[in-house]
Amino acid sequence: MSIFKNLYPDIYYKNTYAVDFDAFRSRGYRGIIFDIDNTLVEHDAPATARAALLVGKLKKKGFKVEIVSNNEEPRVKSFAAGVGSGYVYKAGKPGRRGYLEAVRKMGLKKEQVLVVGDQLFTDIWGANRSGLHSVLVGRISFREPPHIHLKRLLEFPVRLAYFIEKRLFR
Repeated sequence: MSIFKNLYPDIYYKNTYAVDFDAFRSRGYRGIIFDIDNTLVEHDAPATARAALLVGKLKKKGFKVEIVSNNEEPRVKSFAAGVGSGYVYKAGKPGRRGYLEAVRKMGLKKEQVLVVGDQLFTDIWGANRSGLHSVLVGRISFREPPHIHLKRLLEFPVRLAYFIEKRLFR
């Protein structure tokens, strides 16, 4: 067992749009919490038709969807309106507050909610700390602010250990 276990996701997908949400639905999941930047769209991009289409399809399948972001309210509110979801801004990830607020807003049990995000130190660690199923996705773009690049460098040994342990190298 790795010393990084608390930072490991429950599962990994190459990107958000490759996640098998139907499989999660069949296992009883009814709520999805998404990060925004590099999870649904490129960093700082507005809501796209692709992101809105995904959220719309998920809602038609019976999922409740919330955006949980560390960004300020104008960014998160605008994005959430663009995709048709609820939101929690300035969530304080990897803290538990934002995640648990989103679960409460959805009216679901923690066991019914999964978190989809691209960063281990915020999205995945926060989901794991909150008792939620964590789904790590590959980032959409390499265009990110310098502080995110620094976090990616710090995440690298954890990702490497996870990929080796799960035999995800092909």
